[in-house]
Amino acid sequence: MGVFVFLPLVLPLTAWPIARLAEQHLHPRTASRLLTVVAGVMALCSTLCLGLLMVVGTAQLPGNPLPDGWSDPEVRAAVPYDEVAGRVAIPALLAVFVACGRLAWRHRTVRRNAHRALADRPASPVVVLPDDEPYAYALPGARGRIVATTGLLSRLQPRERRALFAHERAHLTARHHRFLLVVQLAARANPFLRPLRTAVVYTAERWADEDAARVVGSRRTVARAIGRAALVSRHAPSPAFAAFAAPGPVPRRVAALLSPAPVARVWPPAGTAVGLAAWGAAVGTAVSAMSSANSAVTMVLILHAATPL
Repeated sequence: MGVFVFLPLVLPLTAWPIARLAEQHLHPRTASRLLTVVAGVMALCSTLCLGLLMVVGTAQLPGNPLPDGWSDPEVRAAVPYDEVAGRVAIPALLAVFVACGRLAWRHRTVRRNAHRALADRPASPVVVLPDDEPYAYALPGARGRIVATTGLLSRLQPRERRALFAHERAHLTARHHRFLLVVQLAARANPFLRPLRTAVVYTAERWADEDAARVVGSRRTVARAIGRAALVSRHAPSPAFAAFAAPGPVPRRVAALLSPAPVARVWPPAGTAVGLAAWGAAVGTAVSAMSSANSAVTMVLILHAATPL
Protein backbone atom coordinates (compact mmCIF):
# COMPACT_ATOMS: atom_id res chain seq x y z
CA MET A 1 0.00 0.00 0.00
CA GLY A 2 2.71 2.50 1.04
CA VAL A 3 2.49 6.10 -0.06
CA PHE A 4 -0.20 5.22 -2.63
CA VAL A 5 -2.78 5.48 0.15
CA PHE A 6 -2.14 9.24 0.27
CA LEU A 7 -2.52 9.85 -3.48
CA PRO A 8 -6.34 10.22 -3.51
CA LEU A 9 -5.99 13.12 -1.09
CA VAL A 10 -3.91 15.24 -3.48
CA LEU A 11 -4.86 13.97 -6.95
CA PRO A 12 -7.84 16.39 -7.14
CA LEU A 13 -5.18 18.99 -7.98
CA THR A 14 -4.97 17.38 -11.43
CA ALA A 15 -8.54 18.54 -12.11
CA TRP A 16 -7.89 22.23 -11.51
CA PRO A 17 -6.94 23.03 -15.15
CA ILE A 18 -10.09 21.44 -16.57
CA ALA A 19 -12.26 23.24 -14.01
CA ARG A 20 -11.41 26.59 -15.58
CA LEU A 21 -10.96 25.55 -19.20
CA ALA A 22 -14.25 23.62 -19.30
CA GLU A 23 -16.19 26.80 -18.56
CA GLN A 24 -14.67 28.53 -21.56
CA HIS A 25 -14.24 25.84 -24.21
CA LEU A 26 -16.67 22.97 -23.60
CA HIS A 27 -20.38 22.81 -24.17
CA PRO A 28 -21.93 23.46 -20.74
CA ARG A 29 -23.73 20.11 -20.82
CA THR A 30 -20.46 18.25 -21.43
CA ALA A 31 -18.62 20.36 -18.86
CA SER A 32 -21.24 19.80 -16.15
CA ARG A 33 -21.26 16.04 -16.63
CA LEU A 34 -17.49 15.70 -16.86
CA LEU A 35 -16.73 17.86 -13.82
CA THR A 36 -19.43 16.22 -11.72
CA VAL A 37 -18.15 12.71 -12.44
CA VAL A 38 -14.55 13.73 -11.72
CA ALA A 39 -15.52 15.48 -8.48
CA GLY A 40 -17.73 12.62 -7.29
CA VAL A 41 -15.17 9.88 -7.95
CA MET A 42 -12.28 11.80 -6.44
CA ALA A 43 -14.31 12.69 -3.34
CA LEU A 44 -15.23 9.04 -2.78
CA CYS A 45 -11.62 7.96 -3.21
CA SER A 46 -10.25 10.56 -0.80
CA THR A 47 -12.91 9.67 1.78
CA LEU A 48 -12.02 5.99 1.46
CA CYS A 49 -8.37 6.93 1.93
CA LEU A 50 -9.19 8.75 5.16
CA GLY A 51 -11.20 5.73 6.29
CA LEU A 52 -8.26 3.39 5.77
CA LEU A 53 -5.95 5.74 7.61
CA MET A 54 -8.47 6.05 10.44
CA VAL A 55 -8.47 2.25 10.90
CA VAL A 56 -4.73 2.37 11.48
CA GLY A 57 -4.99 5.37 13.77
CA THR A 58 -7.91 4.05 15.80
CA ALA A 59 -6.17 0.73 16.35
CA GLN A 60 -3.42 2.58 18.22
CA LEU A 61 -5.78 4.26 20.69
CA PRO A 62 -5.99 2.61 24.13
CA GLY A 63 -9.32 1.01 24.90
CA ASN A 64 -10.53 0.91 21.28
CA PRO A 65 -13.09 -1.81 20.46
CA LEU A 66 -11.18 -3.10 17.43
CA PRO A 67 -9.63 -6.58 17.40
CA ASP A 68 -6.13 -6.75 18.88
CA GLY A 69 -4.76 -7.96 15.57
CA TRP A 70 -5.58 -4.62 13.95
CA SER A 71 -2.75 -3.00 15.92
CA ASP A 72 -0.30 -5.61 14.66
CA PRO A 73 3.05 -4.16 13.48
CA GLU A 74 2.37 -5.45 9.96
CA VAL A 75 -0.80 -3.34 9.82
CA ARG A 76 1.04 -0.23 10.97
CA ALA A 77 3.87 -0.90 8.54
CA ALA A 78 1.41 -0.74 5.63
CA VAL A 79 0.99 3.01 6.14
CA PRO A 80 3.96 5.41 6.16
CA TYR A 81 4.01 7.63 9.25
CA ASP A 82 1.19 5.49 10.60
CA GLU A 83 1.08 7.08 14.05
CA VAL A 84 0.73 10.67 12.80
CA ALA A 85 -1.32 9.95 9.68
CA GLY A 86 -3.69 7.61 11.47
CA ARG A 87 -4.48 10.00 14.31
CA VAL A 88 -4.85 13.01 12.02
CA ALA A 89 -7.26 11.02 9.82
CA ILE A 90 -9.69 10.50 12.72
CA PRO A 91 -10.77 14.17 13.15
CA ALA A 92 -10.44 14.76 9.40
CA LEU A 93 -12.89 11.97 8.56
CA LEU A 94 -15.27 13.09 11.30
CA ALA A 95 -15.15 16.63 9.88
CA VAL A 96 -16.00 15.28 6.42
CA PHE A 97 -19.00 13.35 7.73
CA VAL A 98 -20.25 16.32 9.76
CA ALA A 99 -19.86 18.76 6.84
CA CYS A 100 -21.54 16.44 4.34
CA GLY A 101 -24.28 15.55 6.81
CA ARG A 102 -25.05 19.22 7.49
CA LEU A 103 -25.19 19.95 3.77
CA ALA A 104 -27.50 17.01 3.07
CA TRP A 105 -29.73 18.00 5.99
CA ARG A 106 -29.89 21.63 4.86
CA HIS A 107 -30.64 20.56 1.29
CA ARG A 108 -33.49 18.35 2.49
CA THR A 109 -34.84 21.03 4.83
CA VAL A 110 -34.82 23.69 2.10
CA ARG A 111 -36.73 21.44 -0.28
CA ARG A 112 -39.24 20.42 2.38
CA ASN A 113 -39.87 24.02 3.42
CA ALA A 114 -40.25 25.12 -0.18
CA HIS A 115 -42.82 22.43 -0.93
CA ARG A 116 -44.70 23.24 2.27
CA ALA A 117 -44.82 26.91 1.32
CA LEU A 118 -46.50 25.94 -1.96
CA ALA A 119 -48.81 23.28 -0.52
CA ASP A 120 -51.87 25.53 -0.74
CA ARG A 121 -51.18 26.44 -4.36
CA PRO A 122 -52.87 24.71 -7.31
CA ALA A 123 -51.02 21.61 -8.52
CA SER A 124 -49.62 23.22 -11.65
CA PRO A 125 -46.06 23.09 -13.03
CA VAL A 126 -45.79 26.90 -12.78
CA VAL A 127 -46.58 28.86 -9.64
CA VAL A 128 -46.84 32.65 -9.76
CA LEU A 129 -46.62 34.26 -6.34
CA PRO A 130 -48.20 37.68 -5.72
CA ASP A 131 -45.01 39.21 -4.39
CA ASP A 132 -43.38 42.51 -5.33
CA GLU A 133 -39.91 41.09 -4.70
CA PRO A 134 -38.47 39.91 -8.05
CA TYR A 135 -37.17 36.33 -8.01
CA ALA A 136 -37.70 32.98 -9.70
CA TYR A 137 -36.37 29.47 -9.19
CA ALA A 138 -36.90 25.83 -10.11
CA LEU A 139 -38.07 23.58 -7.27
CA PRO A 140 -37.13 19.92 -7.91
CA GLY A 141 -39.09 17.00 -6.57
CA ALA A 142 -41.62 14.39 -7.60
CA ARG A 143 -43.61 17.27 -9.02
CA GLY A 144 -40.99 19.69 -10.20
CA ARG A 145 -42.34 23.23 -10.23
CA ILE A 146 -41.26 26.62 -11.47
CA VAL A 147 -41.84 29.48 -9.06
CA ALA A 148 -41.81 33.13 -10.09
CA THR A 149 -43.18 36.31 -8.58
CA THR A 150 -45.35 38.98 -10.13
CA GLY A 151 -42.62 41.45 -9.18
CA LEU A 152 -40.25 39.79 -11.65
CA LEU A 153 -42.69 38.83 -14.40
CA SER A 154 -44.11 42.36 -14.58
CA ARG A 155 -40.64 43.66 -15.43
CA LEU A 156 -40.06 41.25 -18.33
CA GLN A 157 -41.36 41.34 -21.89
CA PRO A 158 -43.50 38.37 -23.06
CA ARG A 159 -40.60 36.73 -24.94
CA GLU A 160 -38.33 37.30 -21.96
CA ARG A 161 -40.86 35.64 -19.67
CA ARG A 162 -40.91 32.67 -22.01
CA ALA A 163 -37.11 32.56 -21.87
CA LEU A 164 -37.21 32.65 -18.07
CA PHE A 165 -39.64 29.73 -17.86
CA ALA A 166 -37.65 27.76 -20.45
CA HIS A 167 -34.48 28.32 -18.42
CA GLU A 168 -36.04 27.10 -15.16
CA ARG A 169 -37.71 24.18 -16.93
CA ALA A 170 -34.31 23.14 -18.29
CA HIS A 171 -33.02 22.96 -14.71
CA LEU A 172 -35.81 20.54 -13.82
CA THR A 173 -35.56 18.44 -16.98
CA ALA A 174 -31.80 17.92 -16.70
CA ARG A 175 -31.97 17.53 -12.88
CA HIS A 176 -29.27 20.10 -12.34
CA HIS A 177 -29.89 20.03 -8.59
CA ARG A 178 -28.31 16.57 -8.49
CA PHE A 179 -25.16 17.79 -10.22
CA LEU A 180 -24.92 20.68 -7.78
CA LEU A 181 -25.49 18.46 -4.75
CA VAL A 182 -22.75 16.03 -5.85
CA VAL A 183 -20.13 18.74 -6.36
CA GLN A 184 -21.10 20.49 -3.12
CA LEU A 185 -20.67 17.24 -1.19
CA ALA A 186 -17.40 16.58 -3.01
CA ALA A 187 -16.05 20.03 -2.09
CA ARG A 188 -16.76 19.32 1.57
CA ALA A 189 -15.15 15.89 1.37
CA ASN A 190 -11.97 17.33 -0.15
CA PRO A 191 -11.30 21.11 -0.25
CA PHE A 192 -9.12 20.64 -3.34
CA LEU A 193 -12.37 20.00 -5.27
CA ARG A 194 -13.84 23.45 -4.61
CA PRO A 195 -12.83 24.82 -8.05
CA LEU A 196 -14.93 22.07 -9.64
CA ARG A 197 -17.92 23.04 -7.51
CA THR A 198 -17.61 26.66 -8.62
CA ALA A 199 -17.30 25.61 -12.24
CA VAL A 200 -20.38 23.35 -12.17
CA VAL A 201 -22.49 26.09 -10.57
CA TYR A 202 -21.67 28.20 -13.62
CA THR A 203 -21.89 25.49 -16.31
CA ALA A 204 -25.26 24.28 -15.01
CA GLU A 205 -26.64 27.79 -15.48
CA ARG A 206 -25.06 27.99 -18.93
CA TRP A 207 -26.58 24.61 -19.78
CA ALA A 208 -30.03 25.95 -18.89
CA ASP A 209 -29.30 29.14 -20.86
CA GLU A 210 -28.48 27.18 -24.00
CA ASP A 211 -31.57 24.98 -23.65
CA ALA A 212 -33.72 28.08 -23.18
CA ALA A 213 -32.17 29.71 -26.27
CA ARG A 214 -33.02 26.63 -28.32
CA VAL A 215 -36.63 26.66 -27.10
CA VAL A 216 -37.13 30.39 -27.59
CA GLY A 217 -35.18 30.46 -30.83
CA SER A 218 -33.18 33.56 -29.92
CA ARG A 219 -29.99 33.70 -27.91
CA ARG A 220 -30.28 37.49 -27.66
CA THR A 221 -33.72 37.23 -26.05
CA VAL A 222 -32.39 34.91 -23.35
CA ALA A 223 -29.45 37.24 -22.78
CA ARG A 224 -31.82 40.20 -22.34
CA ALA A 225 -34.02 38.22 -19.95
CA ILE A 226 -31.01 37.24 -17.82
CA GLY A 227 -29.64 40.77 -17.75
CA ARG A 228 -32.97 42.38 -16.95
CA ALA A 229 -33.77 39.83 -14.22
CA ALA A 230 -30.35 40.38 -12.68
CA LEU A 231 -30.80 44.15 -12.66
CA VAL A 232 -34.20 44.14 -11.00
CA SER A 233 -33.21 41.41 -8.53
CA ARG A 234 -29.92 42.97 -7.46
CA HIS A 235 -31.21 44.36 -4.15
CA ALA A 236 -34.12 42.00 -3.67
CA PRO A 237 -33.92 39.71 -0.63
CA SER A 238 -34.48 36.08 -1.63
CA PRO A 239 -36.72 33.82 0.45
CA ALA A 240 -35.06 31.06 2.47
CA PHE A 241 -36.17 28.36 0.05
CA ALA A 242 -34.78 30.12 -3.03
CA ALA A 243 -31.41 28.45 -2.52
CA PHE A 244 -32.02 26.53 -5.76
CA ALA A 245 -31.77 29.76 -7.72
CA ALA A 246 -28.04 30.10 -8.40
CA PRO A 247 -27.66 33.01 -10.86
CA GLY A 248 -23.98 32.51 -11.59
CA PRO A 249 -21.74 35.23 -13.08
CA VAL A 250 -24.36 37.12 -15.09
CA PRO A 251 -22.00 39.18 -17.32
CA ARG A 252 -20.18 36.03 -18.45
CA ARG A 253 -23.46 34.26 -19.17
CA VAL A 254 -24.76 37.21 -21.20
CA ALA A 255 -21.48 37.46 -23.13
CA ALA A 256 -21.61 33.73 -23.89
CA LEU A 257 -25.15 34.03 -25.23
CA LEU A 258 -24.18 36.94 -27.45
CA SER A 259 -21.39 34.77 -28.92
CA PRO A 260 -21.87 31.85 -31.34
CA ALA A 261 -23.45 28.74 -29.84
CA PRO A 262 -20.92 26.26 -28.40
CA VAL A 263 -20.28 23.04 -30.28
CA ALA A 264 -21.55 19.95 -28.48
CA ARG A 265 -18.85 17.28 -28.24
CA VAL A 266 -18.67 14.13 -26.18
CA TRP A 267 -14.94 14.72 -25.59
CA PRO A 268 -12.73 17.69 -26.53
CA PRO A 269 -9.97 17.25 -29.14
CA ALA A 270 -6.80 15.88 -27.56
CA GLY A 271 -4.54 18.44 -29.22
CA THR A 272 -6.18 21.44 -27.56
CA ALA A 273 -5.50 22.88 -24.12
CA VAL A 274 -8.91 21.84 -22.87
CA GLY A 275 -8.41 18.37 -24.33
CA LEU A 276 -5.10 17.94 -22.54
CA ALA A 277 -6.66 19.21 -19.32
CA ALA A 278 -9.56 16.78 -19.70
CA TRP A 279 -7.19 13.86 -20.20
CA GLY A 280 -5.16 15.03 -17.21
CA ALA A 281 -8.26 15.06 -15.04
CA ALA A 282 -9.32 11.65 -16.40
CA VAL A 283 -5.90 10.16 -15.65
CA GLY A 284 -5.91 11.71 -12.19
CA THR A 285 -9.36 10.27 -11.52
CA ALA A 286 -8.32 6.81 -12.76
CA VAL A 287 -5.14 6.81 -10.68
CA SER A 288 -7.11 7.95 -7.64
CA ALA A 289 -9.64 5.14 -8.10
CA MET A 290 -6.93 2.52 -8.62
CA SER A 291 -4.88 3.75 -5.66
CA SER A 292 -7.85 3.70 -3.30
CA ALA A 293 -8.98 0.30 -4.55
CA ASN A 294 -5.48 -1.13 -4.22
CA SER A 295 -5.11 0.32 -0.72
CA ALA A 296 -8.51 -1.03 0.35
CA VAL A 297 -7.79 -4.54 -0.93
CA THR A 298 -4.32 -4.53 0.63
CA MET A 299 -5.68 -3.36 3.98
CA VAL A 300 -8.42 -6.00 3.97
CA LEU A 301 -5.89 -8.76 3.25
CA ILE A 302 -3.54 -7.52 5.97
CA LEU A 303 -6.33 -7.22 8.54
CA HIS A 304 -7.63 -10.66 7.63
CA ALA A 305 -4.17 -12.14 8.07
CA ALA A 306 -3.77 -10.35 11.41
CA THR A 307 -7.16 -11.55 12.70
CA PRO A 308 -7.74 -15.00 11.17
CA LEU A 309 -11.13 -16.58 11.67
